[in-house]
Amino acid sequence: MTGPTASTPERILFVTGKLAEPALRRVLAELAPRVGFVPEVAVLPITVAALLTTDWVARHLRVPPGISRIVLPGFCRGPSEPLERLGVPVVRGPKDLRDLPEFFGKGKTAPADYGAFDLEIIAEINHAPSLSPEAILARAQQYHADGADVIDLGCDPGGTWTGLAEAVGLLRAAGLRVSVDSLNPDEIEAALAAGAELVLSVNSTNLDRAVTWPQRFGNCFEVVAIPDVPATLAGLDRTVQTLADAGVAVRIDPILEPIGFGFAQSLGRYLQIRQRYPDAAMLMGVGNLTELTDVDSAGVNVLLAGFCQEVGIRSVLTTEVINWARTSVRELDLARRLVHYAVTHHVPPKRLEPRLVQLRDPKLYQQGQAAIAELARHVHDRNYRIFAEAGQLHLLNGQMYLTGDNPFALFAEVLARDTRMDAAHAFYLGYEMAKAVVALTLHKNYVQDQPLNWGLLTRPEPTARPPRDYPGDSGDSGDSAPGQS
Repeated sequence: MTGPTASTPERILFVTGKLAEPALRRVLAELAPRVGFVPEVAVLPITVAALLTTDWVARHLRVPPGISRIVLPGFCRGPSEPLERLGVPVVRGPKDLRDLPEFFGKGKTAPADYGAFDLEIIAEINHAPSLSPEAILARAQQYHADGADVIDLGCDPGGTWTGLAEAVGLLRAAGLRVSVDSLNPDEIEAALAAGAELVLSVNSTNLDRAVTWPQRFGNCFEVVAIPDVPATLAGLDRTVQTLADAGVAVRIDPILEPIGFGFAQSLGRYLQIRQRYPDAAMLMGVGNLTELTDVDSAGVNVLLAGFCQEVGIRSVLTTEVINWARTSVRELDLARRLVHYAVTHHVPPKRLEPRLVQLRDPKLYQQGQAAIAELARHVHDRNYRIFAEAGQLHLLNGQMYLTGDNPFALFAEVLARDTRMDAAHAFYLGYEMAKAVVALTLHKNYVQDQPLNWGLLTRPEPTARPPRDYPGDSGDSGDSAPGQS
């Protein structure tokens, strides 16, 4: 068999079942000219391709002459060895045929050089003195796994944490970088002696002690200079200059204020400091927005990371205290990559990081009422298929095709018509229809037997399927997955 040349484009054979054939042909008709291959479609004697196995395909597929490779549906199960008898390279494609453009590199996928960043994430363990050493280490390791570069030990005001040095040493022994969040010079000095590399923070209240630290602890640490009055820049210039004269490495944080307490003006102070100190290292604590605003934190983190990227603020301090901000470290790890690419390549931060789109999906796939009705006419077995589109649930099998927006009403109709309904099937339908209603509510894609897409929060579902095949149904009758090839 001769391979494709510039004058003879590659011939690719796509394997599918009876129900998905029309949709597959539509996708290939648009995709093939863009990619530059000649598509052929092999429709095997099975209703739904999601039930295919590699051994069954190898026994039933006839490969036409001139085919250079074969693309199987992504749900095709089994080892690859039986496919070797076909004599042509075989690959598994995507589980949803609508993802074939991405499979062939023609979809909205991230560029090859996507992922670089220069924004450091400092994750604070709040109220660390109240935690056991084991709890501190566990939380620090989780933050590090989520993307944090530095673990910040948040001290409580009004006292001195005698266990701070032990906590710093524990984290350092685990290979973690450590900062200390305190204005208490006794706590700070204990942390520096134990190996902390960053101090949050220094102002006029502890400046006299801070200037002595280089002689006592060397030059292996930095401090964050903050204003004496957070709503202003009062005292900041003096603190920065005094620290610099003493040889202390400084980052500047003008303090981000919550909405309603000078948020806009505080952003302006970051711009003012950047103009005043063009080359200075800067830090922003984002918790006053993520923790104190009634909104999911991902969007806030992206916006603030974008501001930092443009202004040249190269470190952010984050917390995960309130429930809606409990994944802020992971969000910032993705956000810093997104905004870095957008700023350095001068492109909008769009169609690059789908894991940050959580509440709704980046794009809705629609079968359409006519296509679902056509599918219903071709289904003859008793197993249920569920669709959720345009505000409506669609429930169908070989006995019925029901549609509506009330899952309780639909299920009541199912019970009235399906005299063989058992507990396992009832539980399955209830579970899937609940997912479908959530998808309709939030304008998300629903694909039967697949988890809803929550971006970085997506939770895998068990792979074991319930006993949905009714006794006596043929072996090729069973699955759903409307978009599968």
